[in-house]
Amino acid sequence: MNNVVSNIPALQLAIAFIPVAVTLAIFMRWSLGVGHALYAVARMLIQLLLIGYVLAYIFGAEDAGLIVLVLSIMLIASSWIALGTVQTQRKALFTRVLLSIAIGGGLTLVLITQWVLQLDPWYLPRYMIPLAGMIFANAMTSVSLSAERLNAELAHNLSWNEARIIAFQAAMIPVINSLFAVGLVSLPGMMTGQILSGVSPMIAARYQIIVMCMIFSSAGISTAIFLALARVKLQKESVASLD
Repeated sequence: MNNVVSNIPALQLAIAFIPVAVTLAIFMRWSLGVGHALYAVARMLIQLLLIGYVLAYIFGAEDAGLIVLVLSIMLIASSWIALGTVQTQRKALFTRVLLSIAIGGGLTLVLITQWVLQLDPWYLPRYMIPLAGMIFANAMTSVSLSAERLNAELAHNLSWNEARIIAFQAAMIPVINSLFAVGLVSLPGMMTGQILSGVSPMIAARYQIIVMCMIFSSAGISTAIFLALARVKLQKESVASLD
């Protein structure tokens, strides 16, 4: 068996966009606003092509300062994007979201990279950046879901404790569903990529176990911290909206 991942020529890559075109045609046929979907596809293409060049440079540089800078940008971006579901007080809540993801996601990243994987050097780019991306992205999604649901429940005059519990449960549903589905319904991206590159399925499974643990914990811890830090701000906003 050939364990080397083959390159994909541009023409063959273009074939992957045939079903994308079909989906966009459905958007047009059903008048669902194809412009937004088309923009999303175009942005995805540009971002991934650019990040390919950027990561190639970063992996080659192996500079600890550069890795810290990249992680900081990822953290700030994920914190701002997480507030996309919040209509007001985004700037006021930004610091709270940043702290939540930094603590919940950051501590998980340190534990996984330095204690479980024992990276040498500690900032090994080909591990640190992909793992940080998965951790911050999932923490971002969970915090975003909790913020949206918390605002909605407080607007319906639920008590803080009731709203917090509902918000936390809603935020964790996608993560818990992924735990149920992994290995039965889906083979996650990291495991699939390793298998395609020729890594033993048993080794790939162990790495995926690590990934699922860090996704679950970073999402849960970050969400809990956010709900604790945002309590005063969101309660005041909810009371003001009722006046």
